[in-house]
Amino acid sequence: MKLITAVIKPFKLDDVREALADIGVQGITVTEVKGFGRQKGHTELYRGAEYVVDFLPKIKLEIAVGQDMVDCIVEAITKSAATGKIGDGKIFISTLEEVIRIRTGETGEEAI
Repeated sequence: MKLITAVIKPFKLDDVREALADIGVQGITVTEVKGFGRQKGHTELYRGAEYVVDFLPKIKLEIAVGQDMVDCIVEAITKSAATGKIGDGKIFISTLEEVIRIRTGETGEEAI
């Protein structure tokens, strides 16, 4: 089992969600987060004063899946979240030791 964590631009959320639904992803957790990567934020002008926005708004997606779905999901996220500009985001894939569905007590891939 794998946990796919993707950090994307907020306006791309609907495109990514639709792409994931099209390939049969049933569950996804979405969190509004802030962060920065290579772009190091940006400067804005407010009431004549310039200030630095260090952390940019992003969306973090978490998807728990079986090994067989990983490549399809990564491809769907990559294609639907890409703008070709800096700050498009990242995808992290980590191994899940165990998953337990609280309601039924199911474990492993059956709990996903």
